[in-house]
Amino acid sequence: MTTLAQLKAGQLAGATRLDLACGLTEFPREIFELADSLEILNLTGNALTSLPDDLHRLTHLRVLFCSDNAFTELPQCLGQCAKLSMIGFKANQISHVPAAALPPQLRWLILTDNSISQLPDELGQRPLLQKLMLAGNQLTQLPPSLANCANLELIRIASNRLTHLPDWLLTLPSLTWLAYAGNPVEMAVTVTGDDGTPNIPWSELELGEVLGEGASGIIHKAIWKPQALPVAVKLYKGTITSDGSPLHEMHACIAAGLHPNLIKVQGRVIEHPQGQAALVMSLIDPSYRNLAALPSLASCTRDIYEPDTRFSLDVVLRMARGIASAAAHLHLQGITHGDLYGHNILWNATGDCLLADFGAASFHATADTLETRALQRIEVRAFGVLLGELLERGEGAVSEDLIELQKSCCQPDVLARPSFEEIEGVLSSI
Repeated sequence: MTTLAQLKAGQLAGATRLDLACGLTEFPREIFELADSLEILNLTGNALTSLPDDLHRLTHLRVLFCSDNAFTELPQCLGQCAKLSMIGFKANQISHVPAAALPPQLRWLILTDNSISQLPDELGQRPLLQKLMLAGNQLTQLPPSLANCANLELIRIASNRLTHLPDWLLTLPSLTWLAYAGNPVEMAVTVTGDDGTPNIPWSELELGEVLGEGASGIIHKAIWKPQALPVAVKLYKGTITSDGSPLHEMHACIAAGLHPNLIKVQGRVIEHPQGQAALVMSLIDPSYRNLAALPSLASCTRDIYEPDTRFSLDVVLRMARGIASAAAHLHLQGITHGDLYGHNILWNATGDCLLADFGAASFHATADTLETRALQRIEVRAFGVLLGELLERGEGAVSEDLIELQKSCCQPDVLARPSFEEIEGVLSSI
């Protein structure tokens, strides 16, 4: 029996989560029979254009996913849902976001891949706002009221029409992960011309098993036949992800250049039969694994670690030095990673580590300006969060210098944070 049939048969009483993806064109009224228990409602992948005005009757509703539907407006009824804190309307046809659609407890808003040109000023009157996903729209500016959002940590505004980054954005005390690639402001400084990356014909590659798949593409194990070399091939998807365009990710990967704590790009794939963009990269030793898992609905912006995860202080220091060195290298190239997180770090038992996934990377001017400094110090806060997570799981007495470094990286005054070069200096002295 399908979930919809179970719902209509009254067999889901007491359910806290409901997932329905079955071509719905109307909201099933039977959902209201779950009003006493339903906390998470996932209606992604239907053909809905509206929600009922009395949605607030779902008094326990905290999370609502309505991505891949046909909404042209963010439904105003959302604003009446007292406990609703996470809203996901990715890949609809939304052009209008009414102020009335913003619930008071809003913490996490996903409006990626729509047609939004303006956001209501009331968005800045949601003090709990922590995560804001707006990539792939038509925004020319952000509401200045967002300057009031002291808890805002993650912003995705890639692939819009922003000609500048507002001053208030660069002073937000908690901003940690920022992606703005594919806007006029970023494209003005993007490196162009011949980057020296070898072109590798598709015919020289023999694809093998899938090693992993993310929002931006699929990674295969492969053999580069002329060299008889085992490699990894990432085939990029063409669609907008929550971070931005996969092609921007590919460009940043190439521009990052060589560093021992970055995955080496061997070449750019040419002559793919479907014209698909792809990169050939070094194959990572199987002893490497992800440092953490993606944030959960509850943790919002914080990675999830296995409960028994523990690190020796030697390993903590080795990883901290490696990631700080990689980030310093990127900043010298005029690149911010934008997603410096444990889930994007591969590590092994001795603390060797690699910073991966350039999906949220953006370019900035290499000149030492206040804007450049602020953009880099926003990323320093991400390093501070990561260092804090490592120290929480460290074994043995922690150096006071390390604790002070972590605090200085996360202080609310953006420009008072150290640079990655300064961080490297502190770490090498411990």
